[in-house]
Amino acid sequence: MAEVVVVGGGVGGMAAAIRLRAGGHDVVVVERNEVLGGKLATRSSGGFTFDTGPSLLTLPEVFDDLLGVAGTSLAEVVEPVRLDPICRYRWSDGAGFDHRSASAEAVAEVERLSPGSGASFRAYLDHGRRVWEVSRRTFLSGPMESPVDLVRRMRGPSDLWAIDPLRSLDARARSHFSDLRLVQWAGRYATYSGSSPYAAPATLACIPWIEQSSGAWYVRGGLAGLAEALGKVLAGMTVEVRTATEVEAVRADGEAVRGVRLAGGETLDADVVVANVDATHLYADLLPDQRALRRVLRAPVSSSGFALLVAVEGRTEGLAHHNVAFSGDEAAEFGDLFERRRAPGDPTLYVCASVVSDAAQAPEGCENWFVLVNVPPASAVDWDAEAERYRDHVLEQLARRGWDLAGRIRSIEVITPLHIAERYRAWQGSIYGTSSNGRQAAFLRPSNRGPRRGLYLVGGSSHPGGGLPLVAISGGIVAAMVEADLSR
Repeated sequence: MAEVVVVGGGVGGMAAAIRLRAGGHDVVVVERNEVLGGKLATRSSGGFTFDTGPSLLTLPEVFDDLLGVAGTSLAEVVEPVRLDPICRYRWSDGAGFDHRSASAEAVAEVERLSPGSGASFRAYLDHGRRVWEVSRRTFLSGPMESPVDLVRRMRGPSDLWAIDPLRSLDARARSHFSDLRLVQWAGRYATYSGSSPYAAPATLACIPWIEQSSGAWYVRGGLAGLAEALGKVLAGMTVEVRTATEVEAVRADGEAVRGVRLAGGETLDADVVVANVDATHLYADLLPDQRALRRVLRAPVSSSGFALLVAVEGRTEGLAHHNVAFSGDEAAEFGDLFERRRAPGDPTLYVCASVVSDAAQAPEGCENWFVLVNVPPASAVDWDAEAERYRDHVLEQLARRGWDLAGRIRSIEVITPLHIAERYRAWQGSIYGTSSNGRQAAFLRPSNRGPRRGLYLVGGSSHPGGGLPLVAISGGIVAAMVEADLSR
């Protein structure tokens, strides 16, 4: 059995640690922050609690599979709550629809918004089902070091046709919908990987189907409760966990890793190092490797986020758990994000108010608003100078969309890309590591296998990308690679 050090206690790192420990290996998890979970984090103040990272859980079966190797299940370690509606959408013309959890009700809602579009919506979801079926057994079933890996897992040319990688998500949406509001709705799913619908592959059309079929879930007490639960599972499996501990370097000779060095000089010997950190940080700081770093920097960086944590007095009529108010000009918004590299003037606004589903998240009669706007990476904007101005701009945009919080704000906290970069060592404050922009993006993403024997990458910075289910899948891919390599 191997000695394993996992650098970083995000969800991907914990998933790999659980699987490797279940395989009989000795595992140590080292996390620089005070708590496990990485970006799956929470902030509490004055009775208000905010999920500051992922606020939605999809594909709960991925976590059931992970927890099954530890003899438990998702429902045994947290209280999952299926949300209905999945999200409440609205446009600048005042129209909107609820994406309901039951398929027939979702279709009816779309038909109400856009008479004659219900059948197209159903067909779009059915297309997404086919994309997901093929993607799950090809793209997500192992490492992806080159297009050859993908082709080897395909059953034939029809699989490549099914996943639709050669056209953009926007083009796929336009082939289904004549109502441009529904094109914009479909394009929003590109932002799930910090990408643009005009550049991300149409493969992402599977995401609405995933939400519809597997559900959109909340964890009672806040999504960060999932990270806490995974930490308890690690403890029960006798995995050593060190929080508030900085890894200063990955130790290696010319061929293989030998362990890590901690800040202060302590060393931990290991046969295997699993890096649950941003690949740029790994190859620039922890294990300097200019060749690997150049390759990482070729990959398109994902967007970042500008967030407001707003403690709101009073209750807001018509507010759902998840809400999206779309930009009035989608092309200008994504042009600002990915071409002009500036914070959008007319942004799409995402508002999460978990108190709608969980009264304990805010004091009685109050609401916890997590407001998120997609913005470019940190270097594109001088956030030290611009944060206050853009905060006020976002509040003005909320008011313009019908959510005027004037006189109701008890407190407000701002999170900029600089905060994300500092707390998580995320390159440029990117939320998802690399984006899905471009036909080659999936193959430019850092490999799960590092340039030294025994080094593996897990989490949102590497294959298959960011998001709770994907980083958990990443942990499974890496654990299987470790087992296969050790058996040789």
